[in-house]
Amino acid sequence: MLKFLRLAVLILAIAACKNQSNKKDETTTTPTTDEKKSEWTYLFDGTSLEGWRGYGMDSLPPGWTIKDSFLTFDTELGLEQDYTGGKDIIYGAEEFDNFELYLEWKIPKGANSGIFYHVKEGYNGPPVVSPEYQIIDDENYADIHDLTGYNSQFGAEHPELLQDWQKTGADYAMHTADESQKQLNPVGEWNSSKIVFTPEKVEHWLNGKKLLEFVPWSDDWKAKKNSGKWDNAPDYGKYKTGYIALQDHASPIWFRNIKIKKL
Repeated sequence: MLKFLRLAVLILAIAACKNQSNKKDETTTTPTTDEKKSEWTYLFDGTSLEGWRGYGMDSLPPGWTIKDSFLTFDTELGLEQDYTGGKDIIYGAEEFDNFELYLEWKIPKGANSGIFYHVKEGYNGPPVVSPEYQIIDDENYADIHDLTGYNSQFGAEHPELLQDWQKTGADYAMHTADESQKQLNPVGEWNSSKIVFTPEKVEHWLNGKKLLEFVPWSDDWKAKKNSGKWDNAPDYGKYKTGYIALQDHASPIWFRNIKIKKL
């Protein structure tokens, strides 16, 4: 009986050691938190503007600065200087092709901005060449700004209203956001946006919800490009690599946690 008990204890001890060994193997093959973080490159981490400059410029346009650890456009600071050039900025340290871009932003009432990718310089500005993730005050913009003249040229039934292709999360003037999935926080509150780009599929996300997806350079994409706002912009969306850019329409805006992962 004693021999039997000793044998049983030995068997249990061997099984326990083997189980611990398996757990150790599982732990070592799972990426650590630091390893996961290393997949991301921060374009703005709250401490430095290194890599950022104006579109077609060697420095930042007046008004762009760091305030309270946010990348912001300060309208008062911008007005202090006699400047009439463009206010869009690019992360000019590196071009990206396939990626996942994440950032957080907030805007005041009546503001308008956007996120561009595959940006190339040598044009009047990013919009004529680069796809845009639209950022705008959906609720109040049309009450503050007269859109009638602009929207009438595109045959809008109600040109005085903000069109679906102009609303937050849209692939501007191309693909509209699914409003049933949109959870847009009010002006003055933070939102998070994500763009995923691959040649097979592009996705726009807002606050953890996917708003749209499309296939770049497909027949459907080309049909949309050639029948709307971009029909007279021959280079719109054609580039497969380029810079990341942020837009300003002379209103305050705040960005934080801008990071990108190559795919």
